[in-house]
Amino acid sequence: MKKILNLIAILLLVGCTGGTFENVTSEQAKSMIDQKEVIVIDVRNPDEYKSGHIADSELIPLPVIEGMSEELDKDKSYLLVCRSGNRSQQAAEILIDKGFKNVYNMTGGMNNWTYMIEQ
Repeated sequence: MKKILNLIAILLLVGCTGGTFENVTSEQAKSMIDQKEVIVIDVRNPDEYKSGHIADSELIPLPVIEGMSEELDKDKSYLLVCRSGNRSQQAAEILIDKGFKNVYNMTGGMNNWTYMIEQ
């Protein structure tokens, strides 16, 4: 009985700590974009973004995403992208901490993106 109560307590604690983001490959990201399931946010710096980015992506550099998160709709789904997947993972953690539920991180970032880009 004590084990069951401990398990219930753990499940309740985990459930109350908020959500998590999901890592997706560039192939999965492309499919989500094509199906219009996500809004793409590029968290690189402006020069990186200008050198090539996913079409229709929105530039919100990592250093400012926390402050700009209030302008985003928490009910929408966001795909976060950077050069290698590290900054986008940090941005995903920030959004999850702010109460966003549908957040995706593209692993490998633009380094793994083999599809068309805009400049």
